[in-house]
Amino acid sequence: MSALTAAHVEPAMAELLDGPVLAAVDAAQNTELRSRGGALLLLQCDGRAAEAEAEAAVRLLRKHGASVETTTDPVEADRLLTARRLVLPSLERLGRVLIEDIAVPRAELAPAVREIAVIAERHDVRIFTFAHAADGNLHPILVLDPDSPDVPEAAWRAASDIFTTALRLGGTLTGEHGVGTLKRRWLAEELGAEQHALQRRVKAAFDPHHILNPGKAL
Repeated sequence: MSALTAAHVEPAMAELLDGPVLAAVDAAQNTELRSRGGALLLLQCDGRAAEAEAEAAVRLLRKHGASVETTTDPVEADRLLTARRLVLPSLERLGRVLIEDIAVPRAELAPAVREIAVIAERHDVRIFTFAHAADGNLHPILVLDPDSPDVPEAAWRAASDIFTTALRLGGTLTGEHGVGTLKRRWLAEELGAEQHALQRRVKAAFDPHHILNPGKAL
């Protein structure tokens, strides 16, 4: 993705599936994606310059990928996209899924994926990562025991390490899902004390009696 960005190639879609995700899809769908490489990157180009952009992308990807497939046939393209669509159903077969959402600079995408794998091993938690690779938005998915009503402490520690990694790499706690209640304990770490206090003052100016969305992040 760094090479594509440097060459000003801007695909309409760029989805990354890591090795554990590919293995889960293989197990659920009887495919052989994982045996072909450590990750799968799906690109789609559109618009007037789609053909030229796709050709440029292929030239760059052949330097980095184990194999590259291309097609302009809608049916074949749909086959290539099937793996991405089947990620969540495949993971749900394995247990209860907890979908996380971080973002890092695109140049840090690969280090983030590698670090998440280390975190999974460190805490003995199953983590499967896919990403909207064009903007560095990663979704590490923790798969938990379906019979456990609560999130185990090991999963909380793994999630904390994931968030800390995102911030250390110059990223953010959330790329598109928002902070909500789950991540509010890490919000001050990203914003800093001064910015966090400023946001609270802005909230208080509009909601002095704390009746709007009480008990949430602000």
